[in-house]
Amino acid sequence: MSDWLDGKRALVVGAGSGIGRAVVDAFRQEGARVAVLERDPLKCDALREAVPDTPVTCGDATTRAANDEAVARAVDAFGGLDVLVDCVGVFDFYRGIGELDADLLDQAFDEMFAVNVKSHLHTVKAALPALRASRGSIVLTESTSGYFPGRGGVLYVSSKFAVRGLVTTLAHELAPDIRVNGVAPGGTLGTDLRGLGSLGMDERSLGSTPGRAEELAGRVPLRVALSGADHAWSYVFLASDRSRGITGTALHSDGGIGVKA
Repeated sequence: MSDWLDGKRALVVGAGSGIGRAVVDAFRQEGARVAVLERDPLKCDALREAVPDTPVTCGDATTRAANDEAVARAVDAFGGLDVLVDCVGVFDFYRGIGELDADLLDQAFDEMFAVNVKSHLHTVKAALPALRASRGSIVLTESTSGYFPGRGGVLYVSSKFAVRGLVTTLAHELAPDIRVNGVAPGGTLGTDLRGLGSLGMDERSLGSTPGRAEELAGRVPLRVALSGADHAWSYVFLASDRSRGITGTALHSDGGIGVKA
């Protein structure tokens, strides 16, 4: 065990698989105590079995009640909260505006922005008193899709631009008490990022795309297919006191796509 997060008390939202699950492991490895919020009951059961000393709240992060419960359980268990991480997300499998059925647009928009944006707001709102008390930090999950075209459809990309806006405005509003940053991962091996239920995509997982490792490595300069564990260390750094002078920015764990010719 290292000590980058020694003594830190963290809540990870969307912790049942992919990047969120990797963040739980990395935080614990670095000395943090971690509580989690996860919607999927099977993933909640798996978390309880794998990390029995971790407070697990099974609930929907798009709701106030689930976030209030998760924060309360973390504070009750640990005596406070120093770090909030949100890894909740849903995908649209590259659906462009020309491919969206006008009859489904309202439902698809509401679902996308509820999961990818409103959940972050509910989580931050619930955790705000505890984070102010500890002068803590927040790390939200952005995406390379919020910086470069073609990495998602019109709803997903616009929702990730909104998360960029949350990082910027929250960092401004909550300084000097709370630091707010983002991690903008590129494509991820092993993700269970699901599609929009309103578009009939909720049984489809991005991580099960055939040939995904080769496709991910082939589109970035470093020729790497990154896993959740690869991304997790960016969250560790931003949550640690080693980044105490950093707020309102994002780390780009994306294989160097920004310098692609």
